Amino acid sequence: MPASAAVVLTPLHILYLIGVLTVLAVMVLRRDTPIVCVLFLFLIGAVGLRSFVGGIQTVFCASLYAAREFMEIIATIALVTALSKCMGELGSDRLLMEPMSKIMKTPARTWWLLGITMFLFSLFLWPSPSVALVGAIMIPFAIRAGLSPLAAAMAMNLFGHGFALSYDVVIQGAPAISAAAAGISAADILSQAGPVFLTMGIVTVLAAFILNRSSMSKPVRIAEHARISGKDRFDESNSAAKQDSSIKEHPISGPNDTDEPAQAPDSRRAARIMAVCIPAAFLLDIISMLALDLNGTDATSVVSGTAVLLMCLGAVLGFGKQSPEKVTQYLTDGFLFAIRIFAPVIVIGAFFFLGGSGISQILGRDFGNGILNDWALWLAAKTPLNPYIAAAFQLFIGCLTGLDGSGFSGLPLTGALAQTFGAATQASVPILAALGQIGAIFVGGGTIVPWGLIPVAAICNVNPVELARKNLAPVLTGLFAAFLAACFMLL
Repeated sequence: MPASAAVVLTPLHILYLIGVLTVLAVMVLRRDTPIVCVLFLFLIGAVGLRSFVGGIQTVFCASLYAAREFMEIIATIALVTALSKCMGELGSDRLLMEPMSKIMKTPARTWWLLGITMFLFSLFLWPSPSVALVGAIMIPFAIRAGLSPLAAAMAMNLFGHGFALSYDVVIQGAPAISAAAAGISAADILSQAGPVFLTMGIVTVLAAFILNRSSMSKPVRIAEHARISGKDRFDESNSAAKQDSSIKEHPISGPNDTDEPAQAPDSRRAARIMAVCIPAAFLLDIISMLALDLNGTDATSVVSGTAVLLMCLGAVLGFGKQSPEKVTQYLTDGFLFAIRIFAPVIVIGAFFFLGGSGISQILGRDFGNGILNDWALWLAAKTPLNPYIAAAFQLFIGCLTGLDGSGFSGLPLTGALAQTFGAATQASVPILAALGQIGAIFVGGGTIVPWGLIPVAAICNVNPVELARKNLAPVLTGLFAAFLAACFMLL
């Protein structure tokens, strides 16, 4: 093994591992985890900086770092929610639903249509902006067709943050990072390991559909779902705050709401105009993203900016002189919703960011490698290798690095290990790199780790921990199938 893999474990590593196991145990017990994360943030800061005061500072610095990292998602959810509230009051969402209802006739058909749409959008735009774009328009249609919000969230999540993001055949952001660390080209990974990516994605979505077909067909009224969400205690281990029982609204209004929206003076005319402007504006967004080669944060900013401009337009058209107050109300409601969802996840994320590259920003530049990355390198150095053990380790290490909630942070490590394992065992480096990429993206990119599920969970107004539990069996099935496919190709 190279010198970079020779990691010496310290009490800090042991303490962090105990913290991870404790958080996972508390999650299994369905209890809230922020207090556990705060405790271990303090302990790790005190041990790492060798100072009681340093431990206190670490709690704040880590939380501040996590808040900055999540701010893009918070703002996106807030602005899209503001637009959805405006659509609900004007009634434009009902007009938009009518043509779609002719296609989305059954929950099963709706599930596949929603998932495939999310997959295609995510290939070209990446999942983050696609969640806002697809969710704002299609979720009300899907729920009206009888698809449960949880099933809708699964479709968007597994097709987008799982299948599309792990394969990433169009933008090639993930393969490029893996390839650079492995000393190969992104084209090598996509071409040689293509069957592994396809096996993972197809098996996962098929397993999700088969395992949940009976439950996804139960119609759930949007208003009723919001009331249930308000009563049920969200697991803060998941990153969602307990919802106030007075909250009666789904962030995206639908035609089945029992509460009549406030009628604007010119609501009918404004609703018709907005029903045309909203899809047209988002279509122009897609065209501009493709033409200008925008992705990631740039693409998300286009979608979010369009949402808030459309919200302002709708307020002016529908409420006239009252529009300034209406815009303030929509923005306030949107940000209150987003902050309520993210309040606990900021603390949870603060703890898990220590496992990746965020540690240098939180504890200082003396801590160059993430603690989880060190554990992965230590495990790799201590295990005898053959091509199949190497493949298993690549998958496991990818999943391990994904626990920090950032699927991309582990790709340099899995790419470098693919080169090392490939040279040691004469196995295919692209296939090994693909396995690490699949594990890191599916776990950390947002299908298993609850704090990575916030965008989809917030758009669909579901419990992120429950969504993670629903995703677990299909994703594990897909990971096993991908491992078998890789082993077959390594023969």
